Amino acid sequence: MKVSVNWLRDYMPIEVPVNELAEKISRTVVEIEGQYQPQANMKNVVIAKVLSVEPHPDSDHMVITQVDAGEAEPIQIVTGAPNVAAGQTVILAKHGSIIGGGQKIRKSKLRGVASNGMLAALQEIGFEDKVAPKNFEEGIWVFDEVDAGELTPGEDALHVLGLDDDIIETGITPNRADLFSMNGTAWEVAAILEEQPTLPSFELVESDTQTADLLTAEAPGELAPKYALRVVQGVKVQDSPLWLQKRLWNMGIRPISNVVDVTNYMLLQYGQPLHAFDYDKLPAHDIKVRHAYADEKIVTLDGQERVTNPQDIVIAAGNEGLMFAGVMGGASTEVTTDTVNIVLEGAVFEPRAIRHTARDQNLHSEASTRFERGVNVEDTFTALDHAAALIAELAGGTVAAGRVVAQDFTYVAPVVEVTVDKINHVLGTVITVAEVAAIFDRLFFDYVETNGKFTVTIPARRWDITISADLIEEVARLYGYDNLPATLPTGATTPGKLTVKQALIRASRHTLEGLGLDQAISYVLTTPAKAARFALHAGQPIQLDYPMSQDRQQTRVSLLTGLLDDVAYNVARKQSDIALYEQGRVFVSDGDTTQRPAEIEHLAGVIAGNWLPKTWATPAKKADFFVLKGVVEQLLANYALAQSVRFEANGAREDMHPGRTADIYVGETLIGFIGQIHPLTAKEYGIGETYGFELNLAAILILPKNKTNYEAISKFPAIARDLAILVTADTTAAAVRETIITAGGQHLHDVTLFDVYSGTNVAAGMKSLAYALTFVDPEKTLVDDEINAAVAKIEQKLAENHHAEIR
Repeated sequence: MKVSVNWLRDYMPIEVPVNELAEKISRTVVEIEGQYQPQANMKNVVIAKVLSVEPHPDSDHMVITQVDAGEAEPIQIVTGAPNVAAGQTVILAKHGSIIGGGQKIRKSKLRGVASNGMLAALQEIGFEDKVAPKNFEEGIWVFDEVDAGELTPGEDALHVLGLDDDIIETGITPNRADLFSMNGTAWEVAAILEEQPTLPSFELVESDTQTADLLTAEAPGELAPKYALRVVQGVKVQDSPLWLQKRLWNMGIRPISNVVDVTNYMLLQYGQPLHAFDYDKLPAHDIKVRHAYADEKIVTLDGQERVTNPQDIVIAAGNEGLMFAGVMGGASTEVTTDTVNIVLEGAVFEPRAIRHTARDQNLHSEASTRFERGVNVEDTFTALDHAAALIAELAGGTVAAGRVVAQDFTYVAPVVEVTVDKINHVLGTVITVAEVAAIFDRLFFDYVETNGKFTVTIPARRWDITISADLIEEVARLYGYDNLPATLPTGATTPGKLTVKQALIRASRHTLEGLGLDQAISYVLTTPAKAARFALHAGQPIQLDYPMSQDRQQTRVSLLTGLLDDVAYNVARKQSDIALYEQGRVFVSDGDTTQRPAEIEHLAGVIAGNWLPKTWATPAKKADFFVLKGVVEQLLANYALAQSVRFEANGAREDMHPGRTADIYVGETLIGFIGQIHPLTAKEYGIGETYGFELNLAAILILPKNKTNYEAISKFPAIARDLAILVTADTTAAAVRETIITAGGQHLHDVTLFDVYSGTNVAAGMKSLAYALTFVDPEKTLVDDEINAAVAKIEQKLAENHHAEIR
C-alpha cells in the first residue's frame, strides 16, 4: 500500500527523516517496497494564469496565449490544447524546466511563432493515465475557480499538486490487514515513534427526513454480519476540491467525482470499503444482500457484462441484481453528474464469500482485498457516517436522519494473557515488567498487570492478535529485533548423511549425466489425454477440482509425457539432437477419493536425433534402441542388483512401438520398460523418431543388492576365445549370454556378442551368434586345459538349454 507521509503528519508530528522512518517501519512491521517523491527530478513547473488567447496565424488547431507566471512580463506560449481559455489557472512548464520522463522544455518556434514553454496536462508531469482525473486528449489541467482563488501565479505547481509528498510503499502481509488504512498505519507509526495519534473527527448534521422512510434493507447475518445504509439528498456531483484529489492520486487512486472520491477517501482512511448508489436509478427501494441466481447478468463499473453463479454474493433491489457485494459496483446505479440523491452502503461481508466471488469473476479490487483479509468492525458505521457528512459538505446535500441497519453486532474485545517470564523464555531476553508495560502503552492496548502477568484487552483495530504468541511478537518487534540476544544453538550434533533413497537418486543422476543426458524438470500436472499414457501402475490419475488451465488438469502417472513435451519444445526451436532424463514422482489413485494417492519415485529418459555428432574422422551415430539400452544397462549395473536383469519384448504396451519395445525385469519383478515411442504418438507431439525408458525407482530401492567391493586388476594375462553357435531365430542373445555367464565359471571375466548372422549357409529359422569370451585369473596364469574345460561346460549348457549347435 502507498502511504503519504504528508497525510501521516495530520495524525502526529514526524520529525525523523523519511528514509529513517521507512527503515524503522521495515525493521518493526512490514517490508518497505519503495520510497519516492512523485515529482522525481522535475523542476521549474509553476502556476500560471491565462491572460489572453489568440488564433495562430498559420494553424487551425494551435493558439497563442499570454500567461502570467508571476514575472514582470507575460510569457507567450503556443499550445494545441483544445480546452485553453482566458482567465484559467493552469500549469506552466517554463523554459529550462524538466517535466515527466526527464523531458526538458526549451524555447522554440511553432509554425513561426515563438513559444517560451508549455502548458501541461497532468500526464506530462508524470501522472499515469490510471491516476490522472482527466484523459490526456481533453487537454491541459485547469484548476477550478475555488482552488484557483487560493493560488498565486509563479507558485511551485509541483508543491500545489502534492508531488513533493514523500510516498512509502509497504508490502502488507496477510496478518496485518489493519495497515490497509491510514488510521491503522498511524497507530503503528505512533507506536514506533512513541507518539499519540490524533484520529480524524467530523460533525454529522441530519435533516428531518428519515432514512427509514426512503428505503429498506435486508441482509442475512451469514453473508453480511454488519450492513447499513444512509441517504444523502440534493447533491451536486462535480470535481472534488484539490486537497482531496491530491490525497487520492498520491495513494494511487484516480479522482472521479466528489461523491465517489469521498467513498475512496474513506477506504484509504478507515480501510472500510463503501459504495454509493444513485437512489433514483434503483429499480426498487428495498435493498437486499443475497446469493446470486444462476446466470444473472450484471454490468460492472468497468463496463464488462458478467454472469453470476449461485455462490456469488450480490446486492439487489427488488428482484434485480445490482452489483457484486464487496467486490465492484454495477453500472446500472452508477453515480454520474446527473445524480441528485445517493444511497451510501457500509458493511462487513463474510470474507470467504467475497474471496469466492472475486475468484469466480476474476475481479479483484481494492474493496475485495480488504474484505477478504478483514476490516475494523468498529469503524464500519463510523466510516459510513463520516462519508455522509463529507459528501454533504463537498456536494451540498442533506443527510437523511438515521441509518437503515439490516445487520449489526456488538464487538466483544478478546482478552489475551501473557507473562513476562513467558516472554523472556521465548525471546531469550531479560525484559522487565515496566518495559513490557511501556510497549503495551505505546500500542495503546488496555491491560491489567498482576505479578508479572498481563491481561490484555485487544482493540478491534488489531484483529490479528488472538493468542499469547501474538503478544510476544508485539513485544519483540517494538523492543527491537536487533536488541534480541544472539546465541549459538546448543545440543547434540549428528553428522549429516544421505538416506538410502537419496543416495540412490543422486547416484542415478550422476550416472545419467555422465552418460550424456541432461536433467529436465517437467510439470506434475498435464492434460487428461497425456495423463493416461505410458502407465507402469494400475490405477488412474487425479483430477483437480480447480485446475489452473486446461493443460494442467490431472496428475501425471508417467514421467515420459513431460519429457516428450520437452522434446517437442526443443524440436520446435531447431534443436533435434536431444538426450534428457527426469527423476520425480508420479501420482496414482485407486479411485477412492477419501484416500491420498500413491506417490511413487520414477526415473525416465529420452533420446532423439544424433547420439554422437559427425566429426572429421567418424560419421554421426543416430540414437536408437540399443544406444538407450546401453544407457539403461549401465545404470542398472551401477545399482549392483543381486538378481539378473533381463529385457523381454512387449508388443502390447500402448503408445510404444510394438516391435521395438521391451519390459525390464529384475528377477521376476517388473521395474520398467524401454523402446521407441510409437510413430503415431510421436506425430501427435510433432517430433521424429524418439526412444524412451521409464523405471520404477521405488521398486528398485527395495530389491536386494550386492555389496560393492574393490577388485584389483589382475597382474596375469587374460585369455580370449571365440564361440560361434547356431540357435533358433526366436532365441534371444540375452538368454544365451546368461547361460554362458552361469556356466562359464569363476574365471569368465567378460562376454561380448560381436556377430549375428542369418542367411546363406544358415538353415531357415536359424541364426548364428558369435561371442568373444575373456577368461582371467587374478592369482595365476590360466592354462589351456582350464580354458578348454570351461568352454566345454559352456557348450554343454548351451546345447541343453537352447539346443545350440557349435559351429
